[in-house]
Amino acid sequence: MESKLKQLRRAMDSTTHKGDHFTEFQKMNIRKAVHTDRRVKPNRPNKFVIFAISTFAICLLAFIVSTEILVRQNPEKINGGTNNEWKIRHEYKVNQNIKFSILPDPNLKAGTPYGNIFSFAEPFDTYKGKEISISALHKETGERIQVLPHQEVTEPSPGYPSLQRFTTTFTLPYEGLWKYEVYLDGKAYGDVVVSVAEKAKDAAITLPKDIPDFVQVSDFDNIDWERKAVEFGDRGIIGNENKSGVIGADMPSLNGQKWMWHLWGVEDADLTIVGFHKESQTVHKVLNGMGWTIRAYGPNNGADAHTPSSVKFPKKGEWAILLYVDGGLFDQLIYDIDE
Repeated sequence: MESKLKQLRRAMDSTTHKGDHFTEFQKMNIRKAVHTDRRVKPNRPNKFVIFAISTFAICLLAFIVSTEILVRQNPEKINGGTNNEWKIRHEYKVNQNIKFSILPDPNLKAGTPYGNIFSFAEPFDTYKGKEISISALHKETGERIQVLPHQEVTEPSPGYPSLQRFTTTFTLPYEGLWKYEVYLDGKAYGDVVVSVAEKAKDAAITLPKDIPDFVQVSDFDNIDWERKAVEFGDRGIIGNENKSGVIGADMPSLNGQKWMWHLWGVEDADLTIVGFHKESQTVHKVLNGMGWTIRAYGPNNGADAHTPSSVKFPKKGEWAILLYVDGGLFDQLIYDIDE
């Protein structure tokens, strides 16, 4: 029996059960699999990160497309200010088709009113019933002034089927390049660029034809520009204390404003109001929808006479308001009209 047992042991030692048949790495993997109750899944990208990247890409594409459309629809708004935009040109073209042109005065100078003839080429129905306005932009200073307020187009130019001879007169205060921007119903229609010569140093002040006879050119030579109007009293009156002043002079007045005039040492009287623009050396009627003269009467806010009116200044800058009482020069009010 003992000999048979020894033979059996020798036979088993010669089989594959003898020795170590698993490495430590294999044993570790087997143990991990036995003790894990779920399948390990590979990592996936965060859903929020995917959403954020996708949203950004869509927005970027939309911005590029919308910008391209805007540039095509309104190129002068996007590309304004480039060197090409400021080349002198008296025609505005779209796809080589002239939309309008201008015939500027060959003697055009700063500080002097000149007539401008615009020739619009499209059929009259393009303009009929719409409001046309013109602004002038100065290249050097960047100042923009409205030289033609909004006015409705109701009929063609006399003797023409459309607006082939649309005329307007205005004054540009500075020499250099000016861009005339035409708008229809507030939308940009086109522009041209003109060159304005330096104002003649010996240019005389021109008085409007309908100004009262007692207003003299010499009145403007004696303006004291250093005597600025100041605020006094407790009602916001701005002017020369105990002489004349205005309530409302600190309000925007380029598009119309109500002013209350006050006079001291005067009772009932005819008050003539004349505006003089320093930069352009031009004389203007500033009473809006009225003549040159209104009636001042009755005390108010400590003054001996007062009167309300509507005023509108054609351009911003430094202004001298000359006041005449019953035909005689009474006072000068110096204001800065900026808006």
